[in-house]
Amino acid sequence: MSEVAPHWVVVGRAPGAVVLTALDAAGTVLSTRGVSDAGLPAHVAALEAAGAVRWVWNDTPAWYPALLAAGVRVERCHDLRLVHTVLRDAVSVGDDHGLRTVTAWEAPGSEGPDAAPALFDLEGERGGPPSTSDEVLAEFDRQRGAIAASSDPARMRLLAAAESAGALVAAELRAAGLPWDADAHDRILAETLGARPTSGALPSLVAAKASEVRAALADPTASLDSQPKLLRALHRVGVVVESTSRWELARHEHPVVAPLIEYKRMMRLLTANGWHWLDEWIHDDRFRPVYVPAGVVTGRWASSGGGALQIPRQLRAAVRADEGWTLVVADVAQLEPRVLAAMSRDEALADAARGADLYGAIAERGGLEGREKAKLALLGAMYGATSGESGRLVPRLRRAYPRAMGLVDDAARVGEDGGVVSTWLGRTSPPPSEAWRRAQSEASGIGTTEAETAQARRSARDRGRFTRNFVVQGTAAEWALAWLADLRNRLIALPEVAPAQAAAASGPVFGRRAHLAFFLHDEVIVHAPAEQAPAVAEAIALAAASAGALLFGSFPVDFRLDVRITDSAGKA
Repeated sequence: MSEVAPHWVVVGRAPGAVVLTALDAAGTVLSTRGVSDAGLPAHVAALEAAGAVRWVWNDTPAWYPALLAAGVRVERCHDLRLVHTVLRDAVSVGDDHGLRTVTAWEAPGSEGPDAAPALFDLEGERGGPPSTSDEVLAEFDRQRGAIAASSDPARMRLLAAAESAGALVAAELRAAGLPWDADAHDRILAETLGARPTSGALPSLVAAKASEVRAALADPTASLDSQPKLLRALHRVGVVVESTSRWELARHEHPVVAPLIEYKRMMRLLTANGWHWLDEWIHDDRFRPVYVPAGVVTGRWASSGGGALQIPRQLRAAVRADEGWTLVVADVAQLEPRVLAAMSRDEALADAARGADLYGAIAERGGLEGREKAKLALLGAMYGATSGESGRLVPRLRRAYPRAMGLVDDAARVGEDGGVVSTWLGRTSPPPSEAWRRAQSEASGIGTTEAETAQARRSARDRGRFTRNFVVQGTAAEWALAWLADLRNRLIALPEVAPAQAAAASGPVFGRRAHLAFFLHDEVIVHAPAEQAPAVAEAIALAAASAGALLFGSFPVDFRLDVRITDSAGKA
């Protein structure tokens, strides 16, 4: 495109063409070229081969899948949609350089500021931001200006790079797919639920369990799949519950409890990952879910199809490597407590984290009665438990780990007061809604009832729990992105295998090399040629250490990994 190698290449659209605008590191335009959609992969491949280049586009899912299908992998990108969302809300940005006024770049599906459950789950579709060349260039200019003018440009640049790398990984995970044995899945369903029915009837074992529940209810026509009707049936036999959750049911001693819990478990498997799911999502021995990077307000990933983040444990045995290949499965032990130690610079907690069992070390050093109580106390501190056994144990943690507990306690106070908090790299929590602020303001006014005051206090505590966890969960998500990005580069450096050994279903980019196949918050699965498994295991560990150093410098926190080399992802 130019005699001077570009630092950035901005990808946009014009009538009838894709426009590639080459920029130098300062953002000066070097050249502009129009290419066809069909010709785009060849141009991208040529520029990638010529040297380091950073692709700038409106939304990675709009461009990268077609490149991967054509056998072209890119090393770096800047995803304008993802970065826009971060910069728009970041308190470190201050002057937003017009980012809040260009609403066409808003990410659809974002949860509202008071939606604390969004910390843990989100399923939603995504729209498309502007794609014309002029609009893409203008947004890139706004973002570069906002980052440069922020109070901590280095962290903002790192967060933008991590988010964008995550977008590339998400597209690559879908392109490569997770190796899946449909026959093994069918066997697991048959063993657990009964043989696949030929009509809309329930599988035999599920039907038998339903009969057992109805017999215990003394009601042969009881509706088991309608919550209100089931609750009324339970109340009639003396099981007075407000929901049919497993934990509430288990507190009661009645012949209906055990079979009902089992029936609900079986139905959950049938409806979420039964034969219909198998037919819809497993093709060519691959599961190709749709990942949504930063689909949760903390920066955690979500899924908009296939339930990739909620695969039942009993189905993991269906995740099977191709012949001649293997799976390298790795998960981080107690990621969020280790991140909390690093964020707070709490050397005592970091010292406890150096062993394989952080909770056991906390129990020993904090005077807590056993590992489980230590776990309960630490999770309670991070998630805001103020009552029960967890609430009783938290004060001991405050004495043992004052810096770590002080960090989350401060975040909770900020949230309760209506403020916002930020992760280590600068992702900022959403502000409270106007309705929340109004309720808090009115709670101390003349004529306010005790019930209204109590509700406002509960709402404030809920927000405090949200911000308390936001800083830890969001920073853990940043560490995980750094881990993924580093591991992605290490895997691409490993040699390809011979065509005869190829895993063809993994596609033209990944069929002959070790590649990421699955990601879930603190776990990765790499599909690798069997002879490369030891090298992949080492790469995973080195990437984890590199991610810790990138975010937290020389602070001595240990991110411990459980790494397994196996043919199947099923856990013993």
